[in-house]
Amino acid sequence: MEIPDSLVDWSRAQFALTAIYHWLFVPLTLGLGVIMALMETIHVKTGDAKWRRTARFWQRVFGINFAIGVASGIILEFEFGTNWSNYSWFVGDIFGAPLAIEGIFAFFMEATFVALMFFGWDKVGRKTHLASTWLVAAGATLSALWILVANAWMQHPVGMRFNPDAVRNEMADFGALALSPVAINKFLHTVASAWVLGAVVVLGISAWYLLKKRETVFAIDSMKVAAVVGLAGTLATLQTGDGSACLVASTQPMKLAAMEGLREGGRGAGLTAIGILRTEAKPGGSEPWFSWEITFPKMLSLLATRRLDGFVPGVRDILNGGHENVRGVRELSAEEKIRRGKLAIAALAEYRKARAGKDEAGAIAAKVRLEENFPYFGYGYFNSPGELVPNVPLVFYAFRLMVALGLWFLLLFPMALFLAREGRVAETRWFLRLAVVSIPLAYLASQAGWIVAEAGRQPWAIQDMLPLRAAVSNIETGSVQVTFFLFLALFAVLLAAGLRIMLKQIQAGPASTEDGDGH
Repeated sequence: MEIPDSLVDWSRAQFALTAIYHWLFVPLTLGLGVIMALMETIHVKTGDAKWRRTARFWQRVFGINFAIGVASGIILEFEFGTNWSNYSWFVGDIFGAPLAIEGIFAFFMEATFVALMFFGWDKVGRKTHLASTWLVAAGATLSALWILVANAWMQHPVGMRFNPDAVRNEMADFGALALSPVAINKFLHTVASAWVLGAVVVLGISAWYLLKKRETVFAIDSMKVAAVVGLAGTLATLQTGDGSACLVASTQPMKLAAMEGLREGGRGAGLTAIGILRTEAKPGGSEPWFSWEITFPKMLSLLATRRLDGFVPGVRDILNGGHENVRGVRELSAEEKIRRGKLAIAALAEYRKARAGKDEAGAIAAKVRLEENFPYFGYGYFNSPGELVPNVPLVFYAFRLMVALGLWFLLLFPMALFLAREGRVAETRWFLRLAVVSIPLAYLASQAGWIVAEAGRQPWAIQDMLPLRAAVSNIETGSVQVTFFLFLALFAVLLAAGLRIMLKQIQAGPASTEDGDGH
C-alpha cells in the first residue's frame, strides 16, 4: 500500500493543530491547580477571608481552562482512530492501556471533585472543601501522568512483544511501560514546566492589577504564592531537563543531534549555546552547517554522557553507523537498517502466507528471519537514509527558545519575591510590565518544548518501530484537508470565546461578595 506524502503531511498538520490548541489549556490547568490549592490551604490555616476570595478567583480562571482543555483533549484522542488507525491497530493493546486508566481513574476523579470545589464553598466544611480542591489538582496531575506515560512509550517503546499472527504489538510488561525512566522523567519535567506557566500567568495578571492600581492586596498576595511555585517549578524543570539530556542521548540520539545541530559527533563534543544554521546546508553534505555559533567546549559530552570525553554521535555518525552506543553495541548504518527492515517486512508476509497455506516448515523459517530482523522492522518503510533525519532547524531553534525563556523565568520569580518582600513591587512599574509580557513568553516556551519532543522524533510515530507513513489511516487526503480547516475555524472560535470569558473574568476581578468568610 503506497501512502502519498501529502496524506502524511496533512494528517500530521491536523494532529499538530489539535495538540497545540489542547496544550494551550493543559499546562495552565496543572499550574493553577497547585496555586489555587495552596491559596485555599493558607485560608484554612489562617482563617483570613482575603485568601478565600483569592482562591475563589483563581479557581474560576482554572474552571474556564479545565472545560476547554477537556473538550480539545477528547478530539485529540479521537484522531488516533480517524487519522492514525494503522497506529491504533499496531500498538493499541499497549498505547490504549494508560489512556484507559487516565479516562477511568484520573478524569473521573477530577470530574467528581470539581463540582464540589466550585459549588461546595458554603455547603461543606473548610477542610472538606480544601480536600476537594487538592483532589482536583491531584486528578489533573494524574491525568497528565498517564497521558505522558503513553507519550513516553512512543519515544522509547518497552514492555511489549510482537504477535506476527495478529500483526500487532502486545503488552508484555505493564510495569516496564509505567515505570520507564523516560516516562518518569517526562512526567516530572512536563508537570514542573506547567507550574512555571501557571505561575507566570498568575504573576502577569496580578501585575496588570497593580499597573491599574486595582486589587493591590489581592495582587501582591497572588504574586507571592505564584513566585514560590514558579521558582520551584523552574528549578525542577532545569533539573529534569538535565536528566532528559542523558535519556535522549541513549534512546533517541538523532533527536539529540537535531537539538544541538550536531552534524559530526565525537568525544568531547561541544555544546552550541547559540548559532545560525545555514538553510542550504544538508546533513550529509560537506559545507559548513552554521553561519556562526558560540560553543562551550566538551559541555555536550558532559550533559549527555556525564563525562567530558564521552562520545556523542552527530547526524552523520548515526547515518553511517560504526560507533558504539551506550550499551556497548556497534551501531549499524542507516542503509543496513533499512535493508534488514525490508527483510523483516518480507519475512512477515512470507510467514502469513505460509500460515494461510498450512506450511508449518515455511512458517517456522519465515518467523526465524522475522525475529532476527524485527528490531529494524520500521526502517523497512524507508528508501534512503536522508528520510531518517528530522527537521533540524525547527528542533534546534525551538530547543534554544525553550532554554532561553527558562533562564528568563529563573530571574523573573526571584525578582518578584525580592520586590514583594521589600514592599516595592507595586511601585516598580518596569517589573510589572515585564511580568505582563512574560505571559505569552511562557506559552511560547511551553509550545517550543512540545515541538522539540515531537518534531525531534520524526519521522517516527513510535521511535525506531513504526514510521508515520505506516501509521496513518488510508483515507483521502482531501478529507483530511477539509477537516483540518474545519478544526482550524472551530478552534479559532473556541479560543476567542475562551479568551473573552477569561478576560471578562479578569476585568471584573475578585467577586465583591467574597469579603466575608462564608463558613
